[in-house]
Amino acid sequence: MEEKRILLRNRGKIDPKNAGEYIEAGGYEGLKRALYMEEHKIIEELEHAGLRGRGGAGFPTYRKLQFAYNAPGDVKYIVCNADEGEPGTNKDRILLSSDPCSVFEGMAIAGKAVNAHVGFIYLRAEYSYLLPILEDALKTSREANMLGRNIQGSGFDFDIKLRSGAGAYVCGEETALFESIEGKRGEPRFRPPFPGIKGLFGKPTVLNNVETLANISVIFQNGWEWFRTIGTENSPGTKLFTVCGNVKRRGVFEFPMGINLKDLIYEVCGGMEDGHELLAVQTGGASGAIINASQIDMTLDIDQVSNSGGRLGCGTILVMDDRNCIIDIVRNNLDFFRGESCGKCTPCREGGTRLYQLITKISQGKGTIKDIDTIQDLADTMRLTALCGLGHSTAVPVLSSIRNFYSCYLRHIDKEYCPVCSEEGEGI
Repeated sequence: MEEKRILLRNRGKIDPKNAGEYIEAGGYEGLKRALYMEEHKIIEELEHAGLRGRGGAGFPTYRKLQFAYNAPGDVKYIVCNADEGEPGTNKDRILLSSDPCSVFEGMAIAGKAVNAHVGFIYLRAEYSYLLPILEDALKTSREANMLGRNIQGSGFDFDIKLRSGAGAYVCGEETALFESIEGKRGEPRFRPPFPGIKGLFGKPTVLNNVETLANISVIFQNGWEWFRTIGTENSPGTKLFTVCGNVKRRGVFEFPMGINLKDLIYEVCGGMEDGHELLAVQTGGASGAIINASQIDMTLDIDQVSNSGGRLGCGTILVMDDRNCIIDIVRNNLDFFRGESCGKCTPCREGGTRLYQLITKISQGKGTIKDIDTIQDLADTMRLTALCGLGHSTAVPVLSSIRNFYSCYLRHIDKEYCPVCSEEGEGI
């Protein structure tokens, strides 16, 4: 199965630091067109394209722009969320390291749509080594008059600033990210008001993922009708999938929305490593749903994955074979989430720790059926009452694992042998 490289079209073909090479490859043509469009026409084009966010819940991109466009005020911001903290995810790093100008172009088009003149790229702390690449790409983009004052003689000013995080997973949440840029502790804000009305520095703000912004540039380079010919009706375009875990071929792959998960695992990635069988797949990263081997004949688009009880999210696909234990996987997820909680809200701060304790108890062969009931109630409470997505998403792998691997929980409760959870192979 052959990839359809649209977002990754320039990977390995241009010098990412040199905007001139990006321009020679057809880059910034979308911005040139958008510069002479009325703001509402830019938003309408994105509405017709049907672009949905590529970093989380799949929210329609045009609506974020529409909120900020309609918001009063002379100062507005465009923010690129490059805080790629989801374990196992590498797609944004690939885009920024190979074709950063495509992201700049998307940001500038979004800026023109809402009359914003300043953009921020919030870069994951672990990606600080990318700063020289981004700085050079910004410099050469300004020299080409694709950023800065009076872009291409249009009268529109737009420039981009770089900010680096400090390693907090929670700063991937949009309002915590704003707090961090403002020099404060990275904690989620209460909402409303929403970012489109009151975001960064209290001003209307549009925040999008790296991949989403790169899609904006290709839409305006090729037109919304072209974009609609790729993917599915409700999820047009391509998606970057980061496949990791127990498959023969791992990496970042670009395919149209709607690719079958089974085909991605077996045809693209070569299936399981020799001598092992598929146990489970987690879609959307550590905060995604865990499904069993019988459920992988699934269409990978935003709505289909959501209907299955999970989320496509960042597009991470974690494949687990028979050397893994679901209880152990869930316990590791919860250990990560409890460590990354900012502690601001009680459901996440206390609930995450309590879930970890209960799952650990079951992994040690000390659990009861009542513990499973308690876990489900607690996870539901976190899903409904936590302040931000971290607390909400903590519940997803827990509840899906119980739903799809209930027998595994029962085996541990009945103290059956588990080679993963046991200590030195002596049983649980």
